[in-house]
Amino acid sequence: MSIITFDFKDGNGSVPAHQHPNGGGWVADTATVADTAYIGPDARVYDYAQVLDYAQVLDHAQVYGHARVFNYARVFNYARVYDYAMVYDMAQVLDYAQVYGYARVFDYSMVYDKARVYHKARVFDKARVCGCDLVDLFKKN
Repeated sequence: MSIITFDFKDGNGSVPAHQHPNGGGWVADTATVADTAYIGPDARVYDYAQVLDYAQVLDHAQVYGHARVFNYARVFNYARVYDYAMVYDMAQVLDYAQVYGYARVFDYSMVYDKARVYHKARVFDKARVCGCDLVDLFKKN
C-alpha cells in the first residue's frame, strides 16, 4: 500500500495526507476532519487542526496548527485560522483575515477584509471586525 503525500507549503515538505471525501480539499493525516464537514477543493487543513461538525473550509482558506473550526462555522476566501484559535457556532472568517493565538470567534460574528484577531481576543454575538487588529486589550503587563 503506497502512502499519499501532499506539500502544504509550510516548510515541512510533503507529508502523509488525503483528499477529504466531502469537497476534495487536502487534509494532513495528522489533522482531524469530520465526514460531515466540507473542505473545498482548494482549501487546506493540516498539522493537528480540527474541522468538526458541519463546519466549512472553502476557497483557498487554511486551518492549521492546533486550531479548531466547528459547529456551522465557515472559513473562506484566503482566510487563515491557526495556532490554538477557535472559530465556532455560526461565525465566519473570510477574505484575507487571520485568527490565531488563543483567539475565539463565535456566535454570529464575522472577521473579514485583512483583519487579524489574536492573542486571547474574543469576537462574539453579531460583532464585525474588518481590516484591523483586535487583541486582548485587558492583558496584564
